[in-house]
Amino acid sequence: MVRTLLFSLVFFALTAPVAYAAEGHDAGEGLVGETNDKIVTNYGFGLLAFFPLFILAMSILQWYLERKKDARKDAAKVRAARVEERAGW
Repeated sequence: MVRTLLFSLVFFALTAPVAYAAEGHDAGEGLVGETNDKIVTNYGFGLLAFFPLFILAMSILQWYLERKKDARKDAAKVRAARVEERAGW
């Protein structure tokens, strides 16, 4: 593990200058170009909308899966209670 950590540190230290020397360096502008307050604010609003919607979607998914699990358990209880399907004398 120590050998892997040392190798990773040396590798990243040696390859970091290559990123600065890359042709077409855009000074860190990113995909949308130069950022301003409007872009940052809209991104923040997007995050504020994403997380509650994500939590809602995952909660609905969990509720649906729990409902299916409970239905399977109930069906197993009904099958076990039937006299016709019991094996033996």
